[in-house]
Amino acid sequence: MSESEHDLVIVGGGPVGAALAIALSDASHDVLLLEARPELDTASDGRTLAMSYGSRLILARLGAWKRVEPATSIHSIHISQRGGFGRALLAAEDAGLPALGYVVAHARLQKMLGEALASSRATLALGASVADIEFSADRVAIRFRRGDQEHCVGARLLVIADGGASLGKRAGATIKVRDYRQDAIVATVATSRPHRQRAFERFTADGPVALLPFEDRYALVWTAAPEAAARFTEMNDKSFLERLQLHFGDRAGRFLSVTARARFPLALRYAANPVLPRSVLLGNAAQALHPIAGQGFNLGLRDAWELAELLARRDDRDPGSAACLSAFRSARRLDRLGGIAITDSLVRIFSNDFVPLRAARGAGLALLDIAPPVKRAFMQRMIFGASL
Repeated sequence: MSESEHDLVIVGGGPVGAALAIALSDASHDVLLLEARPELDTASDGRTLAMSYGSRLILARLGAWKRVEPATSIHSIHISQRGGFGRALLAAEDAGLPALGYVVAHARLQKMLGEALASSRATLALGASVADIEFSADRVAIRFRRGDQEHCVGARLLVIADGGASLGKRAGATIKVRDYRQDAIVATVATSRPHRQRAFERFTADGPVALLPFEDRYALVWTAAPEAAARFTEMNDKSFLERLQLHFGDRAGRFLSVTARARFPLALRYAANPVLPRSVLLGNAAQALHPIAGQGFNLGLRDAWELAELLARRDDRDPGSAACLSAFRSARRLDRLGGIAITDSLVRIFSNDFVPLRAARGAGLALLDIAPPVKRAFMQRMIFGASL
């Protein structure tokens, strides 16, 4: 069994874990990143990812944004509800920004971060599956298997960014779950009208339908009850497009074609406290959100950036000290809890057909559309998060 000591060990080489390792490159901390997959490059991953303009700024500070391009920019977002009045149009020019956000292929983002990671000071161990963690007053011992060999490393701070809940639970986190009883169908669709960098968010009683401009098509996220989602996924392309047209309407034109569809269940899962003795949960390990507002990745990336900034600012050499972790928890509390609350509230308010609430939703959308200060404040919150 080989052993080594590090300032930080990051478990999970996805976008959030990789971004943290890259952000720490200019600091003096010794960083080891453990990734269970044999390769970071996930060329077969067909998912798309929506990122805010604020996330673009973070990636630019990491020196990684130029690797992402070309990315499809979102210049406006049309928000409406099916079967009710009221709509809102959010535009980048109203926020004084060149774009509200961007849509990129998940595989491209992962590949880009992998390349940036390779040129950073962090040590990357691929095919490393964590078997056990053990805490003491001044360090964390992490045991993992890599091939046929077992390794044990020590860290002053363990960062769990593996996207799941099991390792966080083993670290002592209390994980809370709310099942939305919804599934998301994801695919890419072509339409008869060019998207002109406009995204659509249409709320229905069964859940939201989002169309995000992606290259010359739209990335589709269609939320439905699990039984209906299963039927829609199994339909042939022609029947699926007809059903989507009926459900969404003709705002984007006629739906012409669809790529292979995937379906996954939706739930809110979050750690009651993502900061534990000598450990921090980041990204989906800390909070997995409904895709209704596209906040999950952006919130996780802000967490990673703020943690790296805090560690770079502090004079002490112990990144896992109680004082350091307390400062991080306080700095991120408002943005994190606010992001969870906003996303969960949108799901609850809009995923029903309660008539009085439908009228209130319409009034809220109308107010958002005609009150510029309210609109700007809402866009700023969704793009850049909240700070103390």
